[in-house]
Amino acid sequence: MTSSLGLFLLSAAGISLSGVMMPGPLTAATIAKGYEQQKAGIFIALGHAVVELPLIALIYYGFSHFFISPQVKSVIGLTGGSMLVVMGLIVLRNVRKTQTEAVVLPYGSLVTGVVLTGANPYFFLWWATIGVALVITASSFGMLGLLVFAVVHWSCDLVWLQLISVSVFRTKHLWSEKVQRFVFSICAVALMGFGVWFCVSVFI
Repeated sequence: MTSSLGLFLLSAAGISLSGVMMPGPLTAATIAKGYEQQKAGIFIALGHAVVELPLIALIYYGFSHFFISPQVKSVIGLTGGSMLVVMGLIVLRNVRKTQTEAVVLPYGSLVTGVVLTGANPYFFLWWATIGVALVITASSFGMLGLLVFAVVHWSCDLVWLQLISVSVFRTKHLWSEKVQRFVFSICAVALMGFGVWFCVSVFI
């Protein structure tokens, strides 16, 4: 039983990492926040967990179908997409400021993690499909198996996001103002691009 749980957790970690390492709104925000704060990844991951852990519990209790209903997907897609576009515009506006003035995002790292996670319809879709299978398998090992799975999955988010923020923070002294503005512009365009895609995908 223990070896089976270990193998499952190993495979779950691989699946989790493949998801978290895909570029998305959280990645762009972590790069932007990492410039200001070395531990930004930790707080963004905590904000992510504020949405994710209750979602795992809801899936465990059989509510996964709720998140793939057309109405819910439309609300999340349009609302979340619009929020990402606005946040991207704010970043783009702040790109014009000097390095010492730059305020990248309107929220702290923790709130950014909550907002960007809740604004991503594909996050909910992932959990309503791939995530369901993982939760079902984890729960077959009992409540302890489910809890350990949740910790392992979140740890993958934490490690990756913190790695990004530390890397950005520790290398920022090498950035010229032109490089800084270029990177933040890319982050802004990425946020707006994902936002537009989330809105458009509602009608596809």
